[in-house]
Amino acid sequence: MARFLMAWELGSGLGHAGRLAPLAEALIARGHQVDVAMKDVVHTRPMFQGIDVRIFQAPLWLHRTVGLPQPQVSLAEIVLGAGYLTAESLGALVSAWRALMSATQADAVIADYAPTALIAAHIQGLPTASLGIGFYVPPDQAPIPPFRIWENIAVGRVAHHDRQALDVVNTVVRDQGGVPLQKLAQIFRGQRPLLCTWEELDHYGRGPLPQPERYHGPNLSPSTGEAPVWPPGPGPQVFAYIRHGHPDHAAVLQALVDQGCRTLVYMPEVSGGLPPPVVSPLVRYSQQPVNLRQALAESALLVCHAGAGTMTEGLLAGVPVLMLPAQAEQFLIAMRVQATGAGINAAQQGRPPQFKAMLDRLLNQPSHRQAAQALATKYGGFSHEDQMANLASEFERLISPGDGAPSGP
Repeated sequence: MARFLMAWELGSGLGHAGRLAPLAEALIARGHQVDVAMKDVVHTRPMFQGIDVRIFQAPLWLHRTVGLPQPQVSLAEIVLGAGYLTAESLGALVSAWRALMSATQADAVIADYAPTALIAAHIQGLPTASLGIGFYVPPDQAPIPPFRIWENIAVGRVAHHDRQALDVVNTVVRDQGGVPLQKLAQIFRGQRPLLCTWEELDHYGRGPLPQPERYHGPNLSPSTGEAPVWPPGPGPQVFAYIRHGHPDHAAVLQALVDQGCRTLVYMPEVSGGLPPPVVSPLVRYSQQPVNLRQALAESALLVCHAGAGTMTEGLLAGVPVLMLPAQAEQFLIAMRVQATGAGINAAQQGRPPQFKAMLDRLLNQPSHRQAAQALATKYGGFSHEDQMANLASEFERLISPGDGAPSGP
């Protein structure tokens, strides 16, 4: 029996906790003890309901960092803005994580976008694993590659900030009695990087991984939500999961109406009381989250922002996707999916977006559906249960004698 500390530090979505909760349950079922340190202890609490864990507040950088170039183009720039600009600020965060690890008597640390927790564990001499999508489990490279690859980035900028962040990290590591790191990527990867994605969806497009690394597949949420109810009529059924804040949300819905599509929409802002952006007999707004798997099994097309979870469900259903990414992480996945032929990234098509032409292609050109169905066939045996069991075994190897894990955080 071992005690694991699971940590989430950076990022704004609750998917981090959603990924960790079933893994905590799997480890407990194997006889281990689990504590969790969450960036958000309020909204994540229901996710751990019924799971025998103690929930702690993760040590966080609560201040605004000014003077860094915007927008951020690399993970190095993200952490520089999150307390890594000086050894004094980072040292305080690392010390707080170390105190938490001592208080919980952790034997190993599992980090989901929690680089400072990995630094602290490295100093403490604890085995570590990183977990998550490709965006924040980067390649083992120096410097870490930029993610805003569609922009012109000044020569030397990425390498400069990578070195700057690594210098601060190593100053703290040395001050607190640890062994300096060779690459900044180590604070995101840990000793055992566990990529929860497929090669086709990897943000960095790294292709086949070196042994013993492998793609563990995206994390799937339980299939919940209300059964889909489609608008009446003869047109193709389209499921859209989009947010009111995207500038093209109304334009894409109007284009679907103009194409005669019967569109079922889940827009959280409308279910929360905002007026519908497009009113038509061909559009139905669900007031509750929709059972995604049921809806996609009956859909000719998925429209979404290229979030990893929604995207995965669409591809597993063999449904082509029209993607409206709202931030860099989603833009990268949308680029990768478009490269497979299974969808169109509207953000790569120029302004103003020609949604009619995009819908014509996705609905009427068989190549897009064929590409989506090819991915569905390739990953047809993928299951949440098998993934949880495999990842739990990876965590247990952290504490097994003769593990052979590489050195680093």
